[in-house]
Amino acid sequence: MLTYDDVPRAFNLASYFVDRNVEEGRGARTALIGPGAETTYAELAALTNRSGNVLRELGVRAEERVLLVLGDGVEFVALWYGAQKIGAVTAEAYTFLQPKDYAYYLDYTRAGVVVADATTLGRVREAAVSSPWLRRVLVVGATEELRPREASFEALVAGAPDELEPAPTARDDIAIWKFTTGSTGLPKAAVHPQHSALLSFDWYARGVLDIREDDVVLPVPKLFFGYARDLTALYPFGVGAAGIVFPERTTPERIFELVARHRPSILVQVPTMMAAMIAHPDAARQDLSCLRLCTSAGEALPRELYERWRATFGVEVLDGIGSSEAYHIYISNRPGRVRPGSVGEVVPGYRARVLHEDGQDLPDGEVGTLWIEGDTAALLYWNEHEKTKRTFSGDLVKTGDLFVRDPDGFFWYRGRSDELIKVGGIWVAPAEIEDCLVSHPDVVECAVVGYEDEGLTLTRAHVVLRVGIAGSEDLAAALQDHVRTHLSPHKYPRDVRFVAELPKTPSGKIDRRALRAELEAVV
Repeated sequence: MLTYDDVPRAFNLASYFVDRNVEEGRGARTALIGPGAETTYAELAALTNRSGNVLRELGVRAEERVLLVLGDGVEFVALWYGAQKIGAVTAEAYTFLQPKDYAYYLDYTRAGVVVADATTLGRVREAAVSSPWLRRVLVVGATEELRPREASFEALVAGAPDELEPAPTARDDIAIWKFTTGSTGLPKAAVHPQHSALLSFDWYARGVLDIREDDVVLPVPKLFFGYARDLTALYPFGVGAAGIVFPERTTPERIFELVARHRPSILVQVPTMMAAMIAHPDAARQDLSCLRLCTSAGEALPRELYERWRATFGVEVLDGIGSSEAYHIYISNRPGRVRPGSVGEVVPGYRARVLHEDGQDLPDGEVGTLWIEGDTAALLYWNEHEKTKRTFSGDLVKTGDLFVRDPDGFFWYRGRSDELIKVGGIWVAPAEIEDCLVSHPDVVECAVVGYEDEGLTLTRAHVVLRVGIAGSEDLAAALQDHVRTHLSPHKYPRDVRFVAELPKTPSGKIDRRALRAELEAVV
């Protein structure tokens, strides 16, 4: 296992994860599988160099942020590494946001260059009007006439050199901004140095997943989400493996199609898509035998959903938890030793502590706040001094997640400390109620939030039912009884609402802010 001291002082991410594959004789191996074509490591290295040269031509300097707002593809990956190779800092945003959201990202990152595509260009143009920092918009796959300050990626790349000396970056130089996807507030960037990525690759991808040269990785989330990007276009490159990239929105049909066509060995999952794939009418006819494992993150994976997945597809799922603040996954189940319902054991390289609110370590079996210690911890939140002080202490990260550790060293999620609901004077964790409801055979997914009724705080469950089951007062009562039977009686949801779908964040989590906003609007 690598330590911080093992990382060379002179270190460049693009040199290690892309160029090294060519230098060590893997240039002809497939790095990326994209729509209609495969890209070898030699081809990716050349496109990365041309992309880096284009960014330099547009005035990007060392340590300056480059904002990527484009769909998944070879260009996304090459531009990401091209920015890293010239010593710039990468930041990414989802491709289906509103102009006001892109205006926020442009102002927050102070990016001089933003990369857009045909899907995002119109909204980026609206946002760019208010940015005093933006110099150029680089457009991938332009389908219309470009305006002043806009440039075609393809036109510039065609004339750019395919040789590029890496910037003399060091292991502690800032390289990556990872935006938080928390339930409250505007996105904020966890700022990471070069060494975070290398250590995370060694500790998690090698130490837990045992990622191999012949692996092919298919992501459910899109590459703007660091969980997916690292598992698709960073960790595989550390061993000369391949990732699959596709620009379309993710649907069960699309994932089934890509599995059938490319036969990946690792599927990067989130619980909401797992539930959707299980509920799909064609689920029983799908062949997922090519997969040696799935990863799951973003939200805790209920035991019942894990068991349904195994029964339907026969594939082991390694649920884990990570964060932008700690770079990636720091607790995970292991191949061959999954404990369903838990998020597993501490990933090598990290130390996990469950603490009381007074800062003292709690014994096994008691609920407390999880603190993670490891050299992949972010340096700070950008422009968030007070939040940085509340979250970071050296290489310690206060996660804000509530956990129980069992005597065998497995960790069990009990919700967010800022999402607890006090019902009748007793704190209730929505996640515990949700896990119980999902164990009912008629429930696909659900979300529990608090609401006010005549001065009292109560719980409301928003429930998505499986295909063919209709919501009714009798079923609502049955679900309430199901919770009373399996949990303490006071934890049952006082109100059950049946919905066709739950609002989701861009990273695939249930959007609890949107649910609470709907409640407030009704009130």
